[in-house]
Amino acid sequence: MGKTKSLAIVTVAYVLAVAAAAGWLVWGPSTGKLWLDTLIADVVATLVVFGFSRAYRNSSFYDAYWSVIPPLLLFYWWYESGVTTLSTWLLVVLVVAWAVRLTGNWVYAFPGLHHEDWRYPMFRERAGRFEFVADLAAIHLIPTMQVFLGMLPVYVAVTTPDVRLPWLAVVGFVVGMAAVAMEFAADAQMHRFVASKKPGEVMDRGLWSWSRHPNYFGEFGFWFALALFGIAAAPTALWLFVGAAAMLAMFLGASIPMMEARSLERRPGYQAVIDRVSRFVPRPPSKVSA
Repeated sequence: MGKTKSLAIVTVAYVLAVAAAAGWLVWGPSTGKLWLDTLIADVVATLVVFGFSRAYRNSSFYDAYWSVIPPLLLFYWWYESGVTTLSTWLLVVLVVAWAVRLTGNWVYAFPGLHHEDWRYPMFRERAGRFEFVADLAAIHLIPTMQVFLGMLPVYVAVTTPDVRLPWLAVVGFVVGMAAVAMEFAADAQMHRFVASKKPGEVMDRGLWSWSRHPNYFGEFGFWFALALFGIAAAPTALWLFVGAAAMLAMFLGASIPMMEARSLERRPGYQAVIDRVSRFVPRPPSKVSA
């Protein structure tokens, strides 16, 4: 299936998913808590995407959900709360910039529905007869819950009339935009490398010479910045860092180890990159003795 047709099908899936979520918010039973109502609607939308994933036997239907839903949550919470502060406007700019970059990068790299992220079949195969559960939970519902957890500081920020530490919101904006800029630069450098690389060649240029995963570092920086916005509104609510911490745990404990193992299997020269380039936090490359 070609890319254009595939993107059209994925778009239809997302429109139906968002429509189902909106339908739940309008006609479904209310819990009396805005955040809980939107969490349930988020799960409803995820189940619609999951249905498409199963119908087309391709769990990559979910991939763009990570970046499409956060701005919708932000705007819905903002509309319902009616609170407008400097923090709110800065959040809108930051979250939209992040979502446009990440979704745009997905669209650019997405070859079509004949392709599926290599990790998904591995998850299903390891689950054996429980592959349906693994697909639903590990690939769809758990990421949805993780993103929602990361967005809770935004909920606090856009529903709090008086931001107690407005300067911290500004710091969060600067940190977040720097993180988005890093991700954009890392993606552009990787795309150029992929377009001209030779068989077995490894990426160790630009930002990738300072960190083996600058895109993940930038992604963590974005979620950490959202936590700063939440703390700016509620300085004592240190639990607002839990979402960013969960993202960090996922990157360091699952995503990066899986990618590193695959790179070592496919590219023998990757060990030399490991020896001299920082795993996560960017820093000047080490000098390796001959």
